[in-house]
This record gives sequence, C-alpha cells and structure tokens, in this order.
Amino acid sequence: MKRWFSDGVFRTIVRNASYLASGKIGGALLGLIALACAGRGMTPALFGTLVLIHSYANGVGAVVKFQTWQFIVRYGAPALERGDTATLRDVTGFAVGLDLASGLIGLAGGLLLLPHAAGWFGIGAENLNMAMLYCTLIPTMTAATPTGILRVFDRFDQIALQQLVTPLVRAFGAALSYLCGFGFTGFVLTWYIADLSGDLCLWALSIRELRRRRMTDALRPGLFGPARRLSGAWGFVWTTNVAHSIWAAWGPVSNLVVGALLTPAAAGLFKIAATFFDSASKPAELLSRSFYPEIMRLDPSSRHPWQLAVRSALISGAIAVVVLLIVSIGGEPVIDLVFGKRYVEAYDLLQLMTASLVVAMAAFPLESLLYMAGRERSALVAEGTAALGYAVLLVVLIHLFGLWGAGLAYVAGVCLKTAFMLVPTLSAYRGRHALPHGGQAEAAA
Repeated sequence: MKRWFSDGVFRTIVRNASYLASGKIGGALLGLIALACAGRGMTPALFGTLVLIHSYANGVGAVVKFQTWQFIVRYGAPALERGDTATLRDVTGFAVGLDLASGLIGLAGGLLLLPHAAGWFGIGAENLNMAMLYCTLIPTMTAATPTGILRVFDRFDQIALQQLVTPLVRAFGAALSYLCGFGFTGFVLTWYIADLSGDLCLWALSIRELRRRRMTDALRPGLFGPARRLSGAWGFVWTTNVAHSIWAAWGPVSNLVVGALLTPAAAGLFKIAATFFDSASKPAELLSRSFYPEIMRLDPSSRHPWQLAVRSALISGAIAVVVLLIVSIGGEPVIDLVFGKRYVEAYDLLQLMTASLVVAMAAFPLESLLYMAGRERSALVAEGTAALGYAVLLVVLIHLFGLWGAGLAYVAGVCLKTAFMLVPTLSAYRGRHALPHGGQAEAAA
C-alpha cells in the first residue's frame, strides 16, 4: 500500500474521490431525511407515485442524454495538457450543442408520451398534471457539460460542493411539507425545486471556472463546425450515448416496470431498497469519477493505467465487504427508524440486492479501461446485452416471485454487466502493446 500511494496519479484519484465522498456523505444523510419525511407524510401508494413521476422524467432524460462529460474529458483533457485552448473551446461548444438538442428532444418526447403511458406505469389521471410539470426538468437533467468542465479542470472540490445542493433543498422542503401537511403536491414541488436548484448550481460553478480562466466563450453551442475539427467526435458521442442510455435508464425504468406489473406501493419499496443499495455502492462511483479523467491522460499501451485499475478495484472491493456487513447489521433498524414499520419489507429486498455489491464495486474500472483503449463499441455491446438480459429477467421473475423477483433480477443484471465487460477488457489488456502511445484522444485526432 505504501508503494501504491507513492504513485502521484493514484494519490490524485484517491484525493478527488475523497472530495466527492465528502459531498456524497452529507448528501446521503440529507437524502434519507427527505425520503423519511416523504414516506411518513404520505401513504405508501402516494409515495410510490412520487417515485414513479421522478423515475419517468429521469428515465426519459437517461434515454436521450449524451455523455458529454466523458466527451469533454476524452478530448478536452489532452488538449488542456497541450495548452490547446482552441480545441478545448470546440470540445465544450460541441458538448453544449448536444446537451441543448437532446434536452429539447427529450422534453418534447416525454410530454407527448406521458398521457398515453401514465396509466400503464401506475401514474393516475389525477396526478398527470404534476407529472407533466416534472417533465420540464428533462433539459437540465440531460446536461452533462458543466460536470465535464469541472472534471477536466480538476475542480472536484466544486463538484463536491454542488452535490449538497439538491439533497439540502430536498430535505428542507420535505421537512416543511411534512410538518405543514402540504401533502403530495408539496412533496412533488419539493423534488422539482431541489433537482432544478442542483442543476443550475452546477452550471453556475462551471461558468465561474471558465470566467476565471477567461474562456466564457467556450459555452457557445455548436455541432457540425466543431465536429469537423474533432476527428471521431460523432462516433464517440453516439456510442457512449447509446451505452449509457441503456444502463442509466436501469434504475428509473426498473421502478416503472415494478409499478406497472405490481403496484405503486411496490415501486416505493423497490425504490427504498435501490436507494440504500446505490448509497452503499457510492464509494465505487466516486472512485470511477476520479479514475476516468486520470487514466485518459496516461499511455494505454503501458502497464501504468492497468495497474491503477487493479489497485482501485481492490480498494473498492474491500470497502464493499465492510459496507456489506454494515448494511446487513444496520439496514433494518435504519429503515424502521427512518420510514416506519410499514416499509421494513424493503430491508428483505435490500439484503437480496446487496449480494451483488462486491461485484458491482470491484468492477467499476472496467468501463473506463475500455474507453481508454478505444473499445467504446465493446462497452456498448456489453452494456446493451446485459441490459437486455436484465429486462427479460425483470419481467419474468416479477411474474414468478413478485417483488422478490425484481431483487433477483437486479442481482443477475449486475453480474451480467460485469461478466460482459470483463471479457473485452482482458482482451484489450492482452493487446495493449498494439495501442497507440500518448492516449486515445490524440490517436483519434
């Protein structure tokens, strides 16, 4: 371990992950307060409806969203290292253009589809107007440009600060709605304002960083002009868009499917279990966000980035074992305390889902390694195949075992994704000597 931390890049990965963790820990606690107030302030059916409305907007956003932050890191980080601000402006302008286009398409599609799909998803006609209002968040939900800007400038401290905004506003609004008896409408408006506040804060921080570097014109949107000057740009963004649209929709679509095949109350229970699972796996997500920008600056044909991946995976897996023990011991009392006895059933589901926790956390470097090695299409095939298998299992197992079937499908989906990612990653490692030196971004140019 002492030798590991003598590596400056590894120290940077851990440092940036620590910044993000500081925001996520506070955000997780505030998020629990918000969910507790919502769970106690509404019936399980109305709580489930809130989950479905939020999941629908998130699901539509996930489908149309381009991973522009990955694009900025992939093309912008090498340009910044070279001092090539003109290329960096093209990169950010192209990302802004994609975010605007995808956000407007998602908004129009979400609003048009909702009246026809609401009943199937379990959103009653009496709550349709609230769901339509929530869809107006889709353009800000899909924007990943500000995150990419802050990451490429190594401002993870700013990202950590922003991570507190949404849960803080949500916790305050949820407590107010609970104490004042504002009911379902109050909680929906709280979730809406909190999401909007967090998104706008992220844009404000990125604009401030660009202004500090005298690059405010980098946010001028463009599509075809910058794309002509950035070789391989369209191929990269479409591949990562499809791959992440498939997998990012996992959570929201799962909630919608559970609500459609079972009940809104069941969707609420599944949401509680999934929220605890996501919170438990946050260390891997934070390491991933810090890991990706750093290895994109390294030579993929050397052993260095691959060694970093193994070390990071071992640390993440060890954390997963500790978290698994904590969840097993303290999960039920926490759910009982926070949500009440009527939601304790979610703990049984959570225990089942945490069976895949170590696998999910230890496997986090795989996707980043594939992007570094120029194997974006392999990542797309892996995620698409795993998501298809998960979707089939979700429907089949829910019919066979009810809510427990959803948990079994979740575990199987995580394992499928890891297996399908591992095979091309090992292939890329064996053929790493054939990869171009100096990073994939430069190779693409």
